[in-house]
Amino acid sequence: MKLYIDDANPEEIRRLWTLYPADGVTTNPSILSREGSDPRSTLNQIRQIIGSEAELFVQVLADEADEIVLEAETIAGALGGRTVVKIPSVPAGFQAMKALKAKGIVTCGTAVYTPMQAYLAAKSGAAYVAPYLNRIDNMGFDGVRIVKQIQDILTRGKYGAEVLAASFKNSQQVLELCEYGIGAATCAPAILDGFVKNAAIDAAVAAFTADFEKAVGKGKTMKSILG
Repeated sequence: MKLYIDDANPEEIRRLWTLYPADGVTTNPSILSREGSDPRSTLNQIRQIIGSEAELFVQVLADEADEIVLEAETIAGALGGRTVVKIPSVPAGFQAMKALKAKGIVTCGTAVYTPMQAYLAAKSGAAYVAPYLNRIDNMGFDGVRIVKQIQDILTRGKYGAEVLAASFKNSQQVLELCEYGIGAATCAPAILDGFVKNAAIDAAVAAFTADFEKAVGKGKTMKSILG
């Protein structure tokens, strides 16, 4: 399963990018607006941090197909590398996805709440479809079950699109989808850190250090005694 950082804060992305084996960064207009700075500068900083080989997801704001295509071309041209353009999974978006597929621009059908949206986005040429798991839960449905259903549709239909699950509230949801073989997940910093935030893990590491220091002295490591 591919793993993405769902954030737009350059400092936080730099920290997470250094620590974890992430495949790229996903953004949306709301995340970018929270930074309170020029979105162009923010996106350029993110691209510099993750490099040209990692995927950077950026969403369009236009709502007419022709304008979506023009905006997507601008995004791809400005940010280079492996930029993925996020397009809402609505009728005008499907029309734009088909046109962009023909132009070789990679897209992600976003704002997915139903399996039929995902199906139409994949059929329209989107490389990714992004269901909002926690938001689906908040509507009274089972988000994990819906995302698994979408995965089954894409796999059995051989549409060539991957699920990019988004909007998680805890690491358990990510684990369930990882076990199921979901193509990708994008997680906020707190969720990513939560993968290994565990008092038992910290205690085990501390115990190893304490036991070793009893034998060889405080602050000593294998480098100290073998180097």
